[in-house]
Amino acid sequence: MKKTFESCKPSVRRRWLVFAAGVVWLTVGCGLMAVACFWLYSSAWPLSLVLGALSLALGLIVHSFGFSRIVRKNLERIGGKPEVVCLFAFQGWRSYFLIVTMMLMGYALRHLPIPKDIDAIIYFTIGSALICGSSLYFRKFSAENAG
Repeated sequence: MKKTFESCKPSVRRRWLVFAAGVVWLTVGCGLMAVACFWLYSSAWPLSLVLGALSLALGLIVHSFGFSRIVRKNLERIGGKPEVVCLFAFQGWRSYFLIVTMMLMGYALRHLPIPKDIDAIIYFTIGSALICGSSLYFRKFSAENAG
């Protein structure tokens, strides 16, 4: 049974885990920012600009003090993996539970009676932090493939 499961596992070279993580973080970050921009578009013009700028600044702070540490931990963990590994190993198992929790929180946030401007700030902040984190993955991937 275990041998059958192993043959169905999507395996890639370890360096591609770094690329996969970057793609996932970039995709989710762009998606969150797109939703936030849609919500901010319906706000008054100067207010939406101020909220977007504030969210971007908050995103850089979240990246610097939180997400960059997660990226570094993931890169260290990936570096310790064998040369050929499962594609889904770019995140630790506990991180998948965190992802599900964040998705549920996002769903709850969208359905609570909170003004969309507030939702947009949160989505834009997290989205920009994820995009910044993806750049660290792509930088590492690029450095590994250059040498």
